[in-house]
Amino acid sequence: MDEIKELNPEKKFISWQTLFLMDLCTVIGIDDIMYNFQNQGMSVIFSWVVMVLFYVIPYSLMVGQLGSVFNKEGGGLSSWVRRTDGEFLGYFTAWTYWAASIPYAVDSANEIIVDLGWALTGSEKFQSKISNSTFAILTFLMFIIFIIVEHHFSRSMELLSTIGGGLMVVMTILLVLLAFVGLAKSGGHMATQPFTWKMMLPNFNWHYFSTIAMLIYAMNGCELVAPYVTQMKKPQYDFPKAMIALAAMTAFLTIFGSFSLGIYFNAYHIPNDLKMNGAYYVFDMIGQQYGLGKGLLFFWAWTSVFFNCALLAVLLDAMTRMLISDTGEKYMPKFLRKKDKNGLPINGYILTVSLSAFIMILGIFLPNMNDIFNWLLNLNGIVSPGVTCWIFYSFMCVRKNSKTFSSKYVYIKNDKLAYTVGLILLVVTAVATIMGITPQDVAQYSGTWWYELIINIVSVVVLIGLGAILPGIRRREVKYGIAFDKPQWISMIALILIAIIAGISLGATKLPLRGLYIFIEEIAVLIIVWLIGRRKPDINNSFKAEE
Repeated sequence: MDEIKELNPEKKFISWQTLFLMDLCTVIGIDDIMYNFQNQGMSVIFSWVVMVLFYVIPYSLMVGQLGSVFNKEGGGLSSWVRRTDGEFLGYFTAWTYWAASIPYAVDSANEIIVDLGWALTGSEKFQSKISNSTFAILTFLMFIIFIIVEHHFSRSMELLSTIGGGLMVVMTILLVLLAFVGLAKSGGHMATQPFTWKMMLPNFNWHYFSTIAMLIYAMNGCELVAPYVTQMKKPQYDFPKAMIALAAMTAFLTIFGSFSLGIYFNAYHIPNDLKMNGAYYVFDMIGQQYGLGKGLLFFWAWTSVFFNCALLAVLLDAMTRMLISDTGEKYMPKFLRKKDKNGLPINGYILTVSLSAFIMILGIFLPNMNDIFNWLLNLNGIVSPGVTCWIFYSFMCVRKNSKTFSSKYVYIKNDKLAYTVGLILLVVTAVATIMGITPQDVAQYSGTWWYELIINIVSVVVLIGLGAILPGIRRREVKYGIAFDKPQWISMIALILIAIIAGISLGATKLPLRGLYIFIEEIAVLIIVWLIGRRKPDINNSFKAEE
C-alpha cells in the first residue's frame, strides 16, 4: 500500500464500480454489436459467448497485472513494452498504436457525415446523393476543422466524449430492454423466421474465421483504464472485480443485443448497409413500435454526432501528442517533434492528416459510400487487433521474469501456465489479424474484392512501414543536420504520390494481372526513392520546417 499512497497522496480512491463504468464506455457499444451481426448473423451469439469466456476475461486480467507492475509509468502500452524489451520496441509499439488510430480517426470522421445526414433529414436517402469524392472531401474538411479548433476545445471535447460514451452505453441497454418488452407485446414475433437454436451455431469456414478480428476489435481497449489501478483502495481485489463486471456486462450487451437485432432484422437476409445505418433503422422501428415516431431515431443521431465529434478531436490531438512525446529524440525526427507557438506538434498534425488523406484516397474508387464505410471498418479490424498483440507480448515478458516485475495483483499464480495463456492469446490474435485482411461485405473474388484486398495490404504496409523508416531519417538528421534537402523531399513525395495514384488506378481496372503490375510498379518506385534519399543532403537548401 505504500506505493499506492505515494502515487495517490490525497487518498482519493476510485471504486471498482466507477472503474467498471469508465471501462465499459471504451469497450462495447451498439455499433460494435451491429458490425458483427452483419458479419455472422445470429451465430454471432455463439461467438460472443466464446470470446467473453476465453478472450475478454483473461485479456482484462492480464491488463490488470500489467497496469499494476508499471504503475509509476502511467500504465501506457508503449511504456510496458519499453520496460520489458528495450527502447526500440517501445518506440515501435507507440508507432503501431498511433498508426492503428489513423483508420479509426477516418472512420470517426466518416461517421460524423453519416450522423449529420440522419440528424438533419431523418433518412438514409441523402447517402445516395453524395458521390465518393464529395464524401472524401467532407471527411477531409472534418479533419481540418477539428485541427483548427482543437487547442481551444480539447478539454470540453474530452468531457463530451465521456458523456457521449455514457449515453451510448445507456442507449445499448435501452435497445435490449425495449426489444424484449416489444417481443413480449407482439406475442413473440421475430423478423428472423424460421428461428431455431441451431442457427446460432456458426459454419466454421474461412469467412467465419476471417471475421474474428472484428470481434476482437469490438472487445479490445480495456487497457485504457490500467493507469487507475494505483488509485484503487485494494487493487488486488477491486480491479479483478471491475474486470469481471466488465466481462459480465459485455456478455449481457453483446449476447442479448445481438438477439435483439434478430427481432427486428431477418438474420437470413441482412441489409448490406447494416453497419452504416443499422442503428438508425432499429431505433426507428422501436420508436414506431412504441408510438414515439422518429423521436428515438433523432435522439440517437444527435448522441452519435456529439460523441463522434468529440472522439475525432481527442483522437487527432491525443494520438499525435502521444507519438511525438512518448518516443523521444532517439527515433523520432526533429521536424516531426517541432511545435508551434501554442505548443502544438504542427508537423505531427500534418503527418496525421496526410496519412488520413492517403487512407481516404485508397477508398475513393470503391463503388459507393456504403462500401467505403464497410472497408474502413474492415481495415480497423486488421490494425487494431494487431496492436493488441503487444499486450500479450508484454504479459509474457513479465511472467518470464516475474521476480524482476513483481506486483501486488497477479493473474494466475503459476508463471508457466500464465505464460502459456498469454502465448495462446497472442497467437490467436495474430492469426485473426492476418485472416482479417480478407475483404468483407463484398462478393468473394469479384473485382471489388480484389481491389479491397490490395488496398488493405497497401494500407498496412504504409502505416507500419513508415514507422520502421523514421529512425533512419532521424539518424540522417544527427549525421547531416537535416534529413533531406528541398529537391530530395519534393522528388520523393512526388514519386510516392504518383505511385499511389497509379496503384489505385490499376486496382480499379479489370486487368487480369493488375496485382502483379502494381507490385512491380511499387517496387520500382521504392528503389528510385531509396536512391534519391541515400544521397547526402545540401544543408543550405532545406525547408524551414527542418531547421
